[in-house]
Amino acid sequence: MPLYDLMLLLDPNAPDERRDEIVSQMRGAIEADGALLGQHDWGMRRLAYEIDHRGEADYRLFQFEGPPELVERLDHTLKIADGVLRFRIIRLKPGSPPPPEPRAQSARPEPREEAGTAQVAARSVADAPPSRGR
Repeated sequence: MPLYDLMLLLDPNAPDERRDEIVSQMRGAIEADGALLGQHDWGMRRLAYEIDHRGEADYRLFQFEGPPELVERLDHTLKIADGVLRFRIIRLKPGSPPPPEPRAQSARPEPREEAGTAQVAARSVADAPPSRGR
């Protein structure tokens, strides 16, 4: 049977129970008709671009072997599942290395100051022409 990677990007706004339910459904479907070789929880990670106005997603990776019918069933189920932002099923070449550990994300920038707490120059100073040194 061919080897596949299934990468799930789950909605961070979905309740934890829903995300766990999706993961258990995928695990059950894979184990019913194929062989689950690995399951990796990469956690909440920043997206390269927003998807449905979300800047982060909960990343989950499954490595499995299974027939083409299993892949079709997973594809259909994930297309209609609430809580899934994106997914990708990739057929791997025989002898492919295991997935790498995810890189640690860089520290997040400090949150911006709330409006009204930052000091702003008075309007008259901001609009004044530059002074000329005499």
